[in-house]
Amino acid sequence: MSRIGEEPIKIEEGVEIEIEKKSVLIKGPKGELTVVIPDVLEIAKEDDKVVLSRKDDEKLTRSLQGTNRMLIANAMKGVKDGYEKRLELVGVGYRAKMEGTTLVLSLGWNHPVKVESPDGIEIEVPDETTVVVKGIDKQLVGEFSAKVRGIRKPEPYKGKGIRYEGEYIKIKTPKVVAKA
Repeated sequence: MSRIGEEPIKIEEGVEIEIEKKSVLIKGPKGELTVVIPDVLEIAKEDDKVVLSRKDDEKLTRSLQGTNRMLIANAMKGVKDGYEKRLELVGVGYRAKMEGTTLVLSLGWNHPVKVESPDGIEIEVPDETTVVVKGIDKQLVGEFSAKVRGIRKPEPYKGKGIRYEGEYIKIKTPKVVAKA
Protein backbone atom coordinates (compact mmCIF):
# COMPACT_ATOMS: atom_id res chain seq x y z
CA MET A 1 0.00 0.00 0.00
CA SER A 2 1.39 3.38 -1.00
CA ARG A 3 1.62 5.51 2.09
CA ILE A 4 2.78 8.66 0.31
CA GLY A 5 0.22 8.34 -2.49
CA GLU A 6 -2.69 8.04 -0.07
CA GLU A 7 -1.89 11.39 1.60
CA PRO A 8 -3.93 14.34 0.31
CA ILE A 9 -1.99 17.34 -1.02
CA LYS A 10 -2.85 20.61 0.70
CA ILE A 11 -3.33 23.49 -1.74
CA GLU A 12 -1.27 26.41 -0.45
CA GLU A 13 -2.36 30.04 -0.51
CA GLY A 14 -1.71 31.79 -3.81
CA VAL A 15 -1.75 28.52 -5.78
CA GLU A 16 -4.60 27.66 -8.16
CA ILE A 17 -5.29 24.18 -9.52
CA GLU A 18 -7.29 23.28 -12.61
CA ILE A 19 -8.01 19.58 -13.12
CA GLU A 20 -8.60 18.53 -16.72
CA LYS A 21 -9.17 14.98 -18.05
CA LYS A 22 -5.69 13.55 -17.46
CA SER A 23 -3.60 16.57 -16.46
CA VAL A 24 -3.34 19.09 -13.67
CA LEU A 25 -2.53 22.74 -14.36
CA ILE A 26 -0.92 24.42 -11.37
CA LYS A 27 -0.68 28.24 -11.36
CA GLY A 28 1.17 30.36 -8.83
CA PRO A 29 2.95 33.68 -8.43
CA LYS A 30 6.15 32.41 -10.13
CA GLY A 31 4.52 30.70 -13.12
CA GLU A 32 2.55 27.64 -14.12
CA LEU A 33 3.29 23.93 -14.55
CA THR A 34 1.35 20.99 -15.96
CA VAL A 35 1.53 17.46 -14.57
CA VAL A 36 0.15 14.65 -16.75
CA ILE A 37 -1.66 11.91 -14.81
CA PRO A 38 -1.59 8.26 -16.03
CA ASP A 39 -4.86 6.50 -16.96
CA VAL A 40 -4.71 4.16 -13.93
CA LEU A 41 -5.05 7.11 -11.52
CA GLU A 42 -7.94 9.43 -10.79
CA ILE A 43 -7.56 12.93 -9.37
CA ALA A 44 -10.13 14.94 -7.42
CA LYS A 45 -10.21 18.31 -5.69
CA GLU A 46 -11.85 18.31 -2.25
CA ASP A 47 -12.09 21.70 -0.48
CA ASP A 48 -8.46 22.86 -0.16
CA LYS A 49 -6.90 19.47 -0.92
CA VAL A 50 -6.08 17.35 -3.96
CA VAL A 51 -6.54 13.58 -3.67
CA LEU A 52 -5.08 10.93 -6.00
CA SER A 53 -6.80 7.54 -6.07
CA ARG A 54 -5.96 4.42 -8.05
CA LYS A 55 -8.28 2.18 -10.05
CA ASP A 56 -6.61 -1.12 -9.10
CA ASP A 57 -4.15 -2.42 -6.52
CA GLU A 58 -1.26 -3.56 -8.73
CA LYS A 59 2.32 -2.81 -7.77
CA LEU A 60 2.94 -0.45 -10.72
CA THR A 61 -0.26 1.48 -10.00
CA ARG A 62 0.70 1.93 -6.34
CA SER A 63 4.14 3.26 -7.31
CA LEU A 64 2.63 5.60 -9.91
CA GLN A 65 0.26 6.98 -7.27
CA GLY A 66 3.12 7.92 -4.93
CA THR A 67 5.26 9.31 -7.75
CA ASN A 68 2.51 11.47 -9.22
CA ARG A 69 1.46 12.72 -5.80
CA MET A 70 5.01 13.99 -5.23
CA LEU A 71 5.20 15.49 -8.74
CA ILE A 72 2.07 17.53 -8.02
CA ALA A 73 3.33 18.57 -4.55
CA ASN A 74 6.72 19.60 -6.02
CA ALA A 75 4.99 21.58 -8.77
CA MET A 76 2.92 23.42 -6.13
CA LYS A 77 6.03 24.31 -4.15
CA GLY A 78 7.82 25.35 -7.34
CA VAL A 79 5.16 27.77 -8.58
CA LYS A 80 4.86 29.30 -5.11
CA ASP A 81 8.47 29.46 -3.85
CA GLY A 82 10.69 28.12 -6.65
CA TYR A 83 13.75 25.90 -6.40
CA GLU A 84 17.44 26.72 -6.39
CA LYS A 85 20.72 24.83 -6.44
CA ARG A 86 24.06 26.41 -5.63
CA LEU A 87 27.28 25.26 -7.25
CA GLU A 88 30.80 26.10 -6.07
CA LEU A 89 33.87 26.28 -8.32
CA VAL A 90 36.94 25.04 -6.42
CA GLY A 91 40.34 25.38 -8.03
CA VAL A 92 42.99 27.95 -8.90
CA GLY A 93 41.71 30.14 -11.74
CA TYR A 94 38.23 28.53 -11.82
CA ARG A 95 35.73 31.31 -12.55
CA ALA A 96 32.17 31.79 -13.77
CA LYS A 97 30.48 34.77 -15.41
CA MET A 98 27.29 35.50 -17.31
CA GLU A 99 27.10 36.79 -20.88
CA GLY A 100 23.41 37.40 -21.49
CA THR A 101 21.73 34.03 -20.88
CA THR A 102 24.98 32.08 -21.39
CA LEU A 103 27.06 30.82 -18.47
CA VAL A 104 30.79 31.08 -19.27
CA LEU A 105 33.08 28.87 -17.16
CA SER A 106 36.88 29.09 -16.99
CA LEU A 107 37.95 25.71 -15.63
CA GLY A 108 41.70 25.48 -16.19
CA TRP A 109 41.47 24.48 -19.86
CA ASN A 110 42.80 26.57 -22.74
CA HIS A 111 39.25 27.58 -23.72
CA PRO A 112 36.19 28.80 -21.79
CA VAL A 113 33.17 26.49 -21.62
CA LYS A 114 29.86 28.11 -22.58
CA VAL A 115 26.55 26.68 -21.35
CA GLU A 116 23.26 28.09 -22.64
CA SER A 117 20.47 28.19 -20.07
CA PRO A 118 17.26 26.39 -21.12
CA ASP A 119 13.78 27.95 -20.91
CA GLY A 120 12.50 28.05 -17.34
CA ILE A 121 15.98 28.27 -15.79
CA GLU A 122 17.51 31.44 -14.39
CA ILE A 123 21.25 31.54 -13.65
CA GLU A 124 22.92 33.99 -11.27
CA VAL A 125 26.63 34.42 -10.56
CA PRO A 126 26.87 36.35 -7.23
CA ASP A 127 30.67 36.00 -7.21
CA GLU A 128 33.26 34.38 -9.49
CA THR A 129 33.21 31.01 -7.71
CA THR A 130 29.46 30.57 -7.09
CA VAL A 131 26.71 29.72 -9.57
CA VAL A 132 23.03 29.78 -8.51
CA VAL A 133 20.54 27.87 -10.69
CA LYS A 134 16.88 28.87 -10.11
CA GLY A 135 13.56 27.77 -11.55
CA ILE A 136 10.04 26.54 -10.81
CA ASP A 137 10.52 22.98 -12.14
CA LYS A 138 12.45 20.87 -9.61
CA GLN A 139 13.48 18.29 -12.19
CA LEU A 140 14.75 20.90 -14.68
CA VAL A 141 16.77 22.73 -11.99
CA GLY A 142 18.39 19.48 -10.80
CA GLU A 143 19.06 18.26 -14.33
CA PHE A 144 20.72 21.52 -15.43
CA SER A 145 22.78 21.69 -12.21
CA ALA A 146 24.00 18.13 -12.80
CA LYS A 147 24.89 19.03 -16.40
CA VAL A 148 27.00 22.00 -15.23
CA ARG A 149 28.62 19.90 -12.48
CA GLY A 150 29.41 17.16 -15.02
CA ILE A 151 31.58 19.54 -17.03
CA ARG A 152 34.32 19.30 -14.38
CA LYS A 153 33.40 16.91 -11.55
CA PRO A 154 35.39 17.21 -8.32
CA GLU A 155 38.48 15.03 -8.50
CA PRO A 156 39.44 12.92 -5.46
CA TYR A 157 43.09 13.96 -5.02
CA LYS A 158 42.89 17.75 -4.65
CA GLY A 159 39.13 18.26 -4.65
CA LYS A 160 39.20 20.66 -7.61
CA GLY A 161 36.12 20.95 -9.78
CA ILE A 162 32.48 22.01 -9.65
CA ARG A 163 30.53 20.78 -6.63
CA TYR A 164 27.19 21.41 -5.00
CA GLU A 165 27.24 23.79 -2.04
CA GLY A 166 27.99 21.77 1.10
CA GLU A 167 28.95 18.63 -0.85
CA TYR A 168 31.69 16.63 0.86
CA ILE A 169 34.46 15.24 -1.33
CA LYS A 170 36.49 12.44 0.24
CA ILE A 171 40.14 13.22 -0.54
CA LYS A 172 42.35 10.24 -1.33
CA THR A 173 46.01 10.04 -0.38
CA PRO A 174 48.34 10.30 -3.38
CA LYS A 175 49.81 7.14 -4.78
CA VAL A 176 53.44 6.68 -3.73
CA VAL A 177 55.80 5.07 -6.19
CA ALA A 178 58.69 3.12 -4.62
CA LYS A 179 62.11 4.19 -5.83
CA ALA A 180 64.57 1.44 -6.63
